[in-house]
Amino acid sequence: MSSTNPKLVTVIVPCYNEEEMIALTHKTLSEVLSPLPYKWEFIFVDDGSKDKTVPELEKIQATDPCTKIVIFSRNFGHQFAVSAGIEASNGDAVVLIDADLQDPPSVIKEMLIKWEEGYDVVYGVRKHREGETFFKKITAKMFYRIINKLSDIPIPMDTGDFRLMDRKVVNSLIQMPERDRFIRGMVSWVGYNQTPVYYDREKRTAGVSKYPLFKMLKFAVDGILSFSREPLKLAIYFGFFTSILSILGILYGLYVRIFTNNWVTGWTFLFIAILFFGGIQLICIGIIGEYVGRIYGESKRRPLYIVKQTKGF
Repeated sequence: MSSTNPKLVTVIVPCYNEEEMIALTHKTLSEVLSPLPYKWEFIFVDDGSKDKTVPELEKIQATDPCTKIVIFSRNFGHQFAVSAGIEASNGDAVVLIDADLQDPPSVIKEMLIKWEEGYDVVYGVRKHREGETFFKKITAKMFYRIINKLSDIPIPMDTGDFRLMDRKVVNSLIQMPERDRFIRGMVSWVGYNQTPVYYDREKRTAGVSKYPLFKMLKFAVDGILSFSREPLKLAIYFGFFTSILSILGILYGLYVRIFTNNWVTGWTFLFIAILFFGGIQLICIGIIGEYVGRIYGESKRRPLYIVKQTKGF
């Protein structure tokens, strides 16, 4: 690396209602990265914040020429904010990090070392998750194990979107326009030379988590359905299983009708069977409906997000 022509590194920070954190986030990133022999650009993507995040970002951008801002017209979601930052980036390497500082910016230095060694993707793996509930920790572990069982593409366990990507990886992601975005899965899908770095996740300094239970569940469903057809196969298995039970039920009914005089006997079995088969059918229809709904969403070809304003570009 030439000192007269340093490489450009882009740091993408998606933001949603982070007025309490954003100044500290920028300050911490600048302190960690300024001494390093690279050129920097910070791209803060505001995902339709309803607090004073945008005015805080405008103050930062007015005093720091390395800072750029992308402001959405409304809240589109974290994965779309990350995607907007990726599309706006110019860096030879691109770093994704959340605004809450739970992923320590100091780890970026280790990521850059790995990048200079020739790795195209350096992703953070959480050894310890400070300040998170037992429920969130256990469901996160379950999610990664389930998705790796179902997906054809292995996705590293206990990771988030905190990672560094080489320019060629970023260009590959830009070519992937799907609406149901699961960035960490998409990065695994493109391949290239990938390696982990391990770190302890910090407790959130201020603000609240932007991933309550409902959003976590939706995100998990997006990840599984975007990278696996196994749920459709599961519906087929359910179909075969219930067909076998139906044949057994028919044989039982014929036996009662032909060889006994108690034709009403078995109503309990019939009642349970109807409820069981009805439930299985609804599950299968729901799984198929999810995939059909995604096809419908893709067919409309709407933009992934709408940018209301940019600053610093």
